[in-house]
Amino acid sequence: MITLDHVGFTVADYQRSKAFYEKALAPLGLKLLLEFSGAAAGFGKDDGERPSFFIEAHGEPVRGRLHIALRAETRAHVDAFHAAALEAGGTDNGAPGLRWYHADYYGGYVLDPDGNNIEAVCHQPG
Repeated sequence: MITLDHVGFTVADYQRSKAFYEKALAPLGLKLLLEFSGAAAGFGKDDGERPSFFIEAHGEPVRGRLHIALRAETRAHVDAFHAAALEAGGTDNGAPGLRWYHADYYGGYVLDPDGNNIEAVCHQPG
């Protein structure tokens, strides 16, 4: 089974979209959990977990290109995902490694043939 870790995409009008999602996601039990410099918002359940749905204000809205993160059980799985994706024709968009998001955030990124940013991420200590 594939488990999505989080999804994020760019919007044309950040403030308008943030207000929309704050309302639209509320019935699902999702709320704004964090915001980065007024340019990215993370939504999720207020249960101590990290946000799983993000919007960003970085240029034009996405029309076909998405960021999708797939949860990996181990860092070795992230490494294997990255290698297999490159071998299958993907383009490196960030070699596997620790990221600043939190102490154990280990992710690897590739662009698929259509330019979508696909990530595998492990949140477990090394």
